[in-house]
Amino acid sequence: MKITNIRTTPLLCKFKQDYHWADGITLCSPVVLIEVETDEGIVGIAESGVGPTIEPMLAILHDAIPSFIGKSVFDGNKLIWDYFRSGFKARGAGGQYRFFSRTMSGIELALWDAIGKSYGQPVCNILGGALHDKVGYFGFVQGDTPQELAEHASRLANEGYPVLYVKVGRDDKLDVEIVKAVRKAAPDVRLRLDANEAWDTLRALRMMERLKAFDIEIMEQPVPGIGGSEALLRLRGVGMPVSADQSVYMPEDVYEMCRTRAADTIVLGLHETCGALRWRRAAAIAEAANIRINIHGIFETGVTTCIANQVGATVPNLDDANQIMWQLLEEDIVESPNLTPVNGFLTVMKKPGYGFDLNWDAVGRAAEVYRKQARWISHPR
Repeated sequence: MKITNIRTTPLLCKFKQDYHWADGITLCSPVVLIEVETDEGIVGIAESGVGPTIEPMLAILHDAIPSFIGKSVFDGNKLIWDYFRSGFKARGAGGQYRFFSRTMSGIELALWDAIGKSYGQPVCNILGGALHDKVGYFGFVQGDTPQELAEHASRLANEGYPVLYVKVGRDDKLDVEIVKAVRKAAPDVRLRLDANEAWDTLRALRMMERLKAFDIEIMEQPVPGIGGSEALLRLRGVGMPVSADQSVYMPEDVYEMCRTRAADTIVLGLHETCGALRWRRAAAIAEAANIRINIHGIFETGVTTCIANQVGATVPNLDDANQIMWQLLEEDIVESPNLTPVNGFLTVMKKPGYGFDLNWDAVGRAAEVYRKQARWISHPR
């Protein structure tokens, strides 16, 4: 089965409400929908995540696409990394692995969709079979003020989510008020926090000590990821479990994090690793160290939810509360299946490929938003 064309459609998918986090306020998900057409009439579909804006991603994708035309869908991994060496690294951008990975991930993932559809099998079967019947997700608490966040936390807890996830790193006093309010509103859930690299070491130590009183299950990436395992190791004395996120995006980074025992879990998405193969390689490294992998969400649509649901189900050390982002959108582009977790879980999808159908009208509307605005709508706090 040969690749005959790769279509790219830039989308801006608006959020229902302002998304508040340590890096400011974000209003939409910018993604590039990828469609890989084949000579057998099968079309593999996925999306590339933001990295950091759509236009540079499109430039790289359009430069790379000719390298894929006429080639076998089964050669995707080789084609991607051949292009990395000759078309990306060789031009002086070799250190930008995360940008490259997020950009090219849509092609890698769409090829798996095409392969699954060609065999009439879900992608998880193509990758060796699902080890889990369902995948767990945390309730992603949204809002600005402590009261808004507490009200949403209460609703999520009543919907059956056993784990809630709250953004901090906005302001020290506000962070404490938020966590206190959320914990009061949802006293029986497991509570996770994410500071998105907002603190230096001293501030992180101080804030983690203050927040321990609210029975925090795990703190995600409180210090800059550029420090790798060394930065996280300095926080070990607090006694609060830590997740590595921005510290890892390559299998080699996962190895270093596991070797040093700097993190208790590793948060890693399929876009950061450039697709399914390298994500599973990273998960295997963590499994050898008896460390869980938590599926990371970026600004994305339900397309990525469907993909990660199947690929994540193939690894034994998948965490039981992964990130999910489509529900933040004013309108998702996935028409079916229903992606609303039940008591925090989604059954592993078993239709051919990734098993989703797109709402093409919604795709058209998101494409029109991009054409009118053509930028990542975001502003600093």
